[in-house]
Order: sequence, then C-alpha cells, then structure tokens
Amino acid sequence: MFHDDRDLFRTSVRSFIAREITPYFEKWERAGVTDKAVFRKAGEAGLLALGVPEEFGGAGRPDFRFNAIVLEEMCRAGVLNAGLGISTHADVVVPYFVRYGTPAQRERWLPGLCSGELVGAIAMTEPDTGSDLAAIATRAVRDGDDYIVRGSKVFISNGINSDLVILVCRTGDRETARRDLSLLVVESGRAGFGRGRNLDKLGQHAADTAELFFDDVVVPAGNLLGEEGRGFYHLMAMLPQERLSIAVMALAHARTAFEQTLAYCKERHAFGRPIGSFQNSRFQLATMRTELDVTQAFIDAQIAAHAEGGLSAEEAAQAKWWCADLNSRVLTACVQLHGAYGYMEECAVGRAWRDGRAMSIYGGTNEIMKDIIGRRMLGV
Repeated sequence: MFHDDRDLFRTSVRSFIAREITPYFEKWERAGVTDKAVFRKAGEAGLLALGVPEEFGGAGRPDFRFNAIVLEEMCRAGVLNAGLGISTHADVVVPYFVRYGTPAQRERWLPGLCSGELVGAIAMTEPDTGSDLAAIATRAVRDGDDYIVRGSKVFISNGINSDLVILVCRTGDRETARRDLSLLVVESGRAGFGRGRNLDKLGQHAADTAELFFDDVVVPAGNLLGEEGRGFYHLMAMLPQERLSIAVMALAHARTAFEQTLAYCKERHAFGRPIGSFQNSRFQLATMRTELDVTQAFIDAQIAAHAEGGLSAEEAAQAKWWCADLNSRVLTACVQLHGAYGYMEECAVGRAWRDGRAMSIYGGTNEIMKDIIGRRMLGV
C-alpha cells in the first residue's frame, strides 16, 4: 500500500530523526521536555503539515499514510517520546484548523503551524473531567466582541511548548450539556493564561505535559473555531484520526520492542544455549509475532479507509483499544524475556514498557473505546 513516493518520504523521515532527534533524545528525556526548536526543524523538513493546502504552507497531501510513516519511524528509532509532541501538533491539532478554520483563521495561523514557529496543543481534560467530555466545566462567557474564559485543564500534551491552545470550553447552559461546548483558540501570551508545572510522569519523559490555567482570559470572538455550541460534535468528527494515530504508534512501538527481544533471545544464553531455544520462549515469540502481523493488516486497512474518508468512530475505537492493549501485552512479555536486565533503566525494552502504559489511557481510555463500540453495535 505504500508506493514509491512514500518510500522516499520514509527515507527522508529516517534521515531527519537521525540528524535532529536521536543525538539529543537522552538530554530531552532528562529535561522532561523536547527542545522547542525541533518543531521548526520538523517544519523545514515538511513533517508538520502534510494535510494542509499548499497555499498555507503545507504539503498538500491529505493522506494519513504519510503521517503514519512519521510515527512508525519515531518508534523504530526509539525516540517516540520526542515524537509525541510532533504527532500531537501535526496529527491532532493542525487538522482542526484545516477543517474548521475560517479563511482568515487559516491565513493567520496555518503558516506558523506548518513552519513550526507556532506549536499547537488541544486542551480537553480537566481535574474532574477525563473521558466524559460533556462534563467539561471551563467556561467562556460572551462579552461584546470577546469571550471571558475561566477554568483549568490538566494532562495537556505540548502544554509547556504550546503557542496556540485549542480550548474546549462551555459557552451555554442548555439542558443537553454536549450542545454547549465550543472550541476557542487561545494564544499563550494572553493576560490571565498560565502554565502549571511540567508534570512528572512515570514515562514518556521527553513529551511535556502540563496544567493550564485560564483566569478571566479575554479571547476575541474571532478566535472561535467552528460553530459556537457545536464543539462536542467537532471533537467527535476529529477524534477518529487522533485514535488512529495512537493505534499506529502503539503497534509500531510494540513491534520495535519485539524485534529487539527476538535479537536478545538469539544472543542471550542460559544453561548452555540461547534462551530463544527454550519452548516457552519460542511460544511467546510466536504468539507476539502472529498478533503483531495480524494487527498490522487490520491497521493498514484502517489507514486506507481513513485516507478515503471512510473511517468511522467505532472502527477508530477498535483500533485504539486493541493496539494499546496489544502494546501492553507485548511489552510485558518482552520485559519478562529479558529477565532482570529488562527492568533496568538502560534497557530499551524496559523503558518502552514504561512509556507504552499510557497508551491505554490517553485519547479516551480503552474502557471508553469498548463502550463506544458496544453502543454503536446495540444502537443505544
């Protein structure tokens, strides 16, 4: 499914990662944040705006298969944590501006988002609201030509590096809560906008995650993205791509760990022979290989469907929870096969195990994904 132009793109992505990310990755892991300059370099390399029309500085390639290549190569190189910020920006945030931005908004913001001069984030989760988007409490009250925003968000990817935040907030008090959500673009320099600490996560250290605070922030009405009161439905339309991104990432991340473990099982000896020669090891490796290959065929089909505009919310939920769950199973088995070494910080598989755990949580928990699938099947 990946033709010659995608093969050339994959080569260029590998070159970019080797040149601009791998040499600095350990430094960013220790710092807990990826250097913001890498976004400008990614912009120069054409990685940030693959689906953006050329007139706004994009590549004019609305084909998610190119986005998938970036994610796969980040995982293959072992630098996923640095790539998460790029993926959040390019795969999640930018498409909102393309789909819902007015001509003036696109002209105002897309060139900077494409070049990496502006870094994007989307703020949904609140201290008391996770997967239940209809319960969001951050409020924007209309005041003439402005909105006055008050509230807070937490666990926001790119929260430290972001220049533009797509804020999910409440703009009304109707009985059906989901009909009162709207999307506002908040520039980070506005008075009353504040960042909390860079949250100290168990893993994915180079991917900055922060609390954001909005203390009577004045936001022009012209920063409304999409229609007022339709934010929930805008989110539902865009979440399938975000969840497909997580699925692609989780699968590629697991495959990389599997390949490293397979090599280790060939080299590591116990009782006078390679540990891969023991039946239990062979069975575990065979199981992982089969599940990874079967899942790859499933995800390739999902990517193709999305490229043709036919990926449903139910299918994206299937992809997200299955791949995140597979990631957890594969990484656990890989650590076990490495023995004590697998629990060492210096072991790539051990770190991957730690980093992969969050995939079943963000983008909507796996339990929520199953609920979406079940509701669609049963019509409830």
